[in-house]
Amino acid sequence: MSRLIVVSNRVSVTKGRGAAGAQGGLAVAMNGALRKHGGIWFGWSGNEVARFTGQLTMQRADGFTTATIDLEPHDVDEYYNGYANRTLWPLFHYRIDLAEYETEFGRGYERVNEQFANSLVPLVEEEDLVWVQDYHFLPLGERLRAHGLKNRLGLFLHIPWPPTRLLVSLPYHERLVRAMLHYDVIGFQSTEWLESFLHYCRKELQADVDEDSGTVQLDGHVAVARAFPIGIDYKEFMAFRGTQTAQRAYERLAGSARNRSVVIGVDRLDYSKGLPERIDAMERLFTTHEDMVNRLLYVQIAPPSREDVRSYQEIRATLEQKTGQFNGAHSDVDLVPIRYVNRGFGRAELFGFYRAARIGLVTPMRDGMNLVAKEYVAAQDPEDPGVLILSRFAGAAEQMSDALLVNSHSAEDVARALWTALHMPVEERRARWEKLNAVVRDHDVIGWAEDFIALLAAPPFHHM
Repeated sequence: MSRLIVVSNRVSVTKGRGAAGAQGGLAVAMNGALRKHGGIWFGWSGNEVARFTGQLTMQRADGFTTATIDLEPHDVDEYYNGYANRTLWPLFHYRIDLAEYETEFGRGYERVNEQFANSLVPLVEEEDLVWVQDYHFLPLGERLRAHGLKNRLGLFLHIPWPPTRLLVSLPYHERLVRAMLHYDVIGFQSTEWLESFLHYCRKELQADVDEDSGTVQLDGHVAVARAFPIGIDYKEFMAFRGTQTAQRAYERLAGSARNRSVVIGVDRLDYSKGLPERIDAMERLFTTHEDMVNRLLYVQIAPPSREDVRSYQEIRATLEQKTGQFNGAHSDVDLVPIRYVNRGFGRAELFGFYRAARIGLVTPMRDGMNLVAKEYVAAQDPEDPGVLILSRFAGAAEQMSDALLVNSHSAEDVARALWTALHMPVEERRARWEKLNAVVRDHDVIGWAEDFIALLAAPPFHHM
C-alpha cells in the first residue's frame, strides 16, 4: 500500500485522548488518516530561525513520522501573517473589505512554497501519495512538478472558495489557479465551493470543464475537482462519553447554570465566525423577553488566534466590549447572562460542555465546514437532545438540514431560532437529532479521508 505524505502549514500530533487541546478539524483528520496508512506529516514547526536552512526535524509517533522546518521571521510575516491570513483568508470568506493586496505578501507566499517543495522532494518515494492541505499551499503542486515529482498530488481546501466576481479582485488570480491545476485531485468542503471553482476555471481560464465528472483540462493537465465534506472522528469523540473529564465538565457547567438553559458557542476568535453578531441576536432576544436572564445562559468559548494580525486584535476588542455592555445591561446581582471564555479546552471537556448545553449556536458568517456543529450533535443525550442552530453560510448546512438553519447576518432571525429552540418539544428535538446524528456518524473523518485517498490513488484521467 502506498504511503501517505501529508503537507500542512502546521503539524499537530495528538498526545493521547483529550489531551491535545483545542485541535482543529485538520489535526484530528490527519492523525486518523496517517495512523491508518503510515507515512509522513510535513509542515512548518511554528519556530523561527535567523536564516532558513531547510533542515528537517523528524519525530516518530502514532505509527507515522512528522517532519518540520523552521522559517525566517520575514517569511512568517509575508507568507503566513501576510498573504495567507491578510489576503487569502478574508477574500475566501467574502470579506473583500479586509483583504490586503501587497506585492511583498505574494512574493513571500511563493518563496515559502518553493522552500517547502525543496525540503519535501527528498522525502517522497516513488509510490507515495502526496496530500496537501489548505490555502497556504495552493501553488505547491506546481512547484513539486517543477522539481520533477511524478507522484499523484492532491489538494484539499478547508475554507470556502469565493465566487468568481470576488476572486478576480486578487492580483495574479489566474496564475494562482493555473498553479492549482497541477494537482491531480482538488477537494472542496461543499458543492457550492466546488461549483464556484469550476465556474472560475471555465469563465476566466477558458478551461475545458466537465461539470458531471469535475474534470478540468487546461494546457495538457487534467485535474479532478470534487466535494468531500469533512466529518469528525466519531468513534474517538464518542469515547469521551464515559470519561471522568467529560462528566466533570458536564456537571461543572450544568451545576453553575442554576437551572437556566445553556446556549454554547465554541469558535476560534475570528471575524468569520459571527461572534459579535451573536451578541446582537442575544440583545434582540433579551430586549424582547425580559425574563431571559432567569432562563438562559450563553457560554462563548473563543480561543485567541493570529494575534499578530490587526483585524484579529480588533475582533477581540469588539467582542470584549459587547460582552461587557450586554452583561452590564442585562445581569442581575446574582446572574450573568453571558460567559465569554478566551481560552481553549481539551476535547473531553468540550464533550461534557456540549452535552450540558440545550442549544448549540454555530452561526459563522462564512465557513468551509464547521466541525463544532458535528461535535455538538454527537455529544447529545439521545433521550433529551439539545437543538443545533446553524448558519446557512457554513458548509455543514448542506448536510445538516435538520438543524434550525438561520441567516447569521440577521439578529432577528437568530433570536427567533433561539426562542424556537428553547420551546421545542422533546419529540421534535429527538426527531431532528436522530437525522443529524446519522449524518455525523455515517460521514466521519475516516470515510472522508478514505474517499479522497481512493480518488487520489485511482488511475489518472487522460480524456474528458
